[in-house]
Amino acid sequence: MSRSAKVFAAATLCIGLAGTGMVLAQQRPAAPAAGTVAAAAPVAASQRTGLGREAHPAEVAAWAIAIRPDGQGLPPGSGSVKQGEDIYQTQCAACHGEFGEGAGRWPVLAGGRGSLKGESPEKTLGSFWPYLSTTFDYVRRAMPYGNAQSLSNDEVYALTAYIMYLNDLVPESFELTRENFTSIPMPNVGGFYDDDRETTERAFWTPNPCMTNCRPTAPKVTGRARMIDVTPEGRSGPRVE
Repeated sequence: MSRSAKVFAAATLCIGLAGTGMVLAQQRPAAPAAGTVAAAAPVAASQRTGLGREAHPAEVAAWAIAIRPDGQGLPPGSGSVKQGEDIYQTQCAACHGEFGEGAGRWPVLAGGRGSLKGESPEKTLGSFWPYLSTTFDYVRRAMPYGNAQSLSNDEVYALTAYIMYLNDLVPESFELTRENFTSIPMPNVGGFYDDDRETTERAFWTPNPCMTNCRPTAPKVTGRARMIDVTPEGRSGPRVE
């Protein structure tokens, strides 16, 4: 093949690749020449749509307050059982009871150990929750009800310590800190395990599940609400204010 024919064939191949958008897998963009400006970075989604803006670091920090079971994310601070008792009586007792027994339909915070297999299980720090971080994170994030995130970090430490005391997990002289946070094992930590259904229940799975027209017979209406009188007629229903 002549030199001119080879050049023409190569040019034709390059035009074909460019026309179809194909790029060699190992091809890398050449570095910009000296004195030139590199191509701009891809436009952010918020700019493309015209909606919103990038969150400021302070805004991200205000939301990123999760506490992990291993203690990661805990803020500096400390609080004693005695300090927590004073805070609890003024901020929490109206809903959760003076001793964590619950007031009305508000949640119980103490007791319930050994009740999980019964008809009325009580899910408390002492009976159910496997990690102390659950209590700390929730109190810090959502309590007191109606005035969330009004407590200081020291007050949250103190309240958590007092709830531990109500569940007989620590003595009255105990002080909770970031350093000793993970040192107290919860009673039901062994009652939780990773979801293993993919291995333990795989034998019961249908290998080829039906996805269309699976019902062997047409559906049949077996009852109607008006026949079993579930909706009050006229003005006989209870008045709702």
